[in-house]
Amino acid sequence: MTLPTRYFIDLTQPEIAAQLAHNPLILLPAGSVEQHGAHLPTGTDIYAANVVSHAVAERMDGLVLPGGPLGVTPMHMPFEGTLSLSPATYMGLVKDTCVSAASHGAKRLLIVNWHEGNSASLSLTAESLHREHGLSVVICHACYVAAELYGPDCGGLTHGGEIEALAVLACRPDLVHLDRVERSSDHDHGHHMDKLRRTPTFQPILTDIRSIAPSGWYGTPENATVTKGERMIVDIAEKIAAEAQDIFDQLDQVQGGTREFSKLRKTA
Repeated sequence: MTLPTRYFIDLTQPEIAAQLAHNPLILLPAGSVEQHGAHLPTGTDIYAANVVSHAVAERMDGLVLPGGPLGVTPMHMPFEGTLSLSPATYMGLVKDTCVSAASHGAKRLLIVNWHEGNSASLSLTAESLHREHGLSVVICHACYVAAELYGPDCGGLTHGGEIEALAVLACRPDLVHLDRVERSSDHDHGHHMDKLRRTPTFQPILTDIRSIAPSGWYGTPENATVTKGERMIVDIAEKIAAEAQDIFDQLDQVQGGTREFSKLRKTA
């Protein structure tokens, strides 16, 4: 069916009912509200998650739930502009949102995350949504997909750098102020600390973002443009859509369908 938008909150009840009956796929954007220097909005992460989710939903024929702007981001609390939820509050919000959609017929859930601080909470919640509510769940850390595709050309995945500027330029260029770029923290130190916390073997717990970037951000966003941002979102969305579809199909084969799995759990 043809929808005017993929955003759940912009659609009518009949449109949502018909779409879920046609394809029971929902996407949940996950981001945060935190400082990104003087040149990017505090909602950078949720803007990025939303625009990527919508582009993926168009390709996979799904609906984008209102994930809510807030996430788990205590590391950024030393700077004004940051709003952080406790893990328990965030997990409850994500779970209740997705359970509501599941009660209306949603069966597949793709979580599109742009904020690393949400990762642990999302993993635990996804486990519950699958085992207790029968959803087939896939989590995609879209920021890492962006780093894989555009990191070599944009100085890597940095906090407040070009990749994040591109994501906001693709949807809200009026909120990007490249003329205000100033006081980027040392790139070598920032990259070293980010590499330290992104390994699969060890996960150091950092007190706050100043351990990575004393100014609160680092990177080189000066060359970001709307055209490049729009192209980046298309590239990210196409990669996520193709791989997520393949993963969901494989899950259906090995798990025999999530509704049947849920029934087996209840009778065991």
